[in-house]
Amino acid sequence: MTDNYQLCRLGDDAQESQKWDDFVDSIDTGTFFHLTGWKRVIESVYGHSCHYLYATLNNNIVGVLPLVEQKSLLFGHALISTPFCVYGGVASNSDDATLFLENEAIALAHKLGVDYLEMRYPFTRNNPELTEKCAHSSFGWELADTPEAILAGIKKKQRAVVRHSLKNELSFRIEEDTKTAYDVYSESVRNLGTPVFPKKYFASLKQEFGDNCDVLTVDKNQKAVSSVLSFYYKNQVLPFYGGGLFDARALKSNDFMYYQLMCHAQENKKCTYFDFGRSKDDSGAFKYKRTWGMEPVALHYQFHLVKAEALPNLSPNNPKYQFFIKMWQKLPVWLSRRIGPFLSKYLG
Repeated sequence: MTDNYQLCRLGDDAQESQKWDDFVDSIDTGTFFHLTGWKRVIESVYGHSCHYLYATLNNNIVGVLPLVEQKSLLFGHALISTPFCVYGGVASNSDDATLFLENEAIALAHKLGVDYLEMRYPFTRNNPELTEKCAHSSFGWELADTPEAILAGIKKKQRAVVRHSLKNELSFRIEEDTKTAYDVYSESVRNLGTPVFPKKYFASLKQEFGDNCDVLTVDKNQKAVSSVLSFYYKNQVLPFYGGGLFDARALKSNDFMYYQLMCHAQENKKCTYFDFGRSKDDSGAFKYKRTWGMEPVALHYQFHLVKAEALPNLSPNNPKYQFFIKMWQKLPVWLSRRIGPFLSKYLG
């Protein structure tokens, strides 16, 4: 069956990209992270080589597979679908087309001589050439129809935290202010010991995805304390890059932020689902998301080893990164913003 498919590679042609995106829009397995805008952002901001493959049958697209090549002396050489994203792998409604593109990806991985191929599926696969590793889970829930119903649906203890935040004289604004989002996020991840992305990355995401991307910022006394950059796609809201400053914990401003985002997305964007993204299993973020009442759903990431002898482990919990994390937490924020992008381009 797979012999009938024709393999194609996405170039820079706008009409070809539009056909790809139209296909992603039309199928259930197509996610925001399969859209061609990610190719343009990753190429322009990070300079990585993108290998976007798609299969056609009778001149119609039947499957797409975004792949990005990352090559680093420190973190290795990988072919990933897709870095900086939660979901990836083949988007198709055909098992045969999916298998065809997976096998083409494996062949490409060997041709490029990478250490490993990684495909970030949210569901299981049955390709014997792939090895599954479930180390992350996603979280989310259906959005109720009113702010009161959304609040009532939050787990009791976390609902009390949100109610507390509503009494802290916080305000919020929704705009295109990626600079504030970056400033807050960069300080937040510095505190966690994680290198931050380049500032132009946030601006590029907004420029590329337009109305499907915005920023919600929480202020206290006209000063930003929490901020989140979110995506909107297929009636879902995806808060993707969020964080808070030192005062955020006491003010409960992150809790306030996510609640207000739920209300905004439901009322103004007609969203019916809140996708809280992925977290490393049993991490602090994992436990925090469960406090809202959301149950974890395992992400079935698939790997094919080429030169590597073992599955990769770039987790912050990896002992070999602990010294680096502790040192990074001590850096001045301005310095972390200066040197972080040289490392984060390989950590998506």
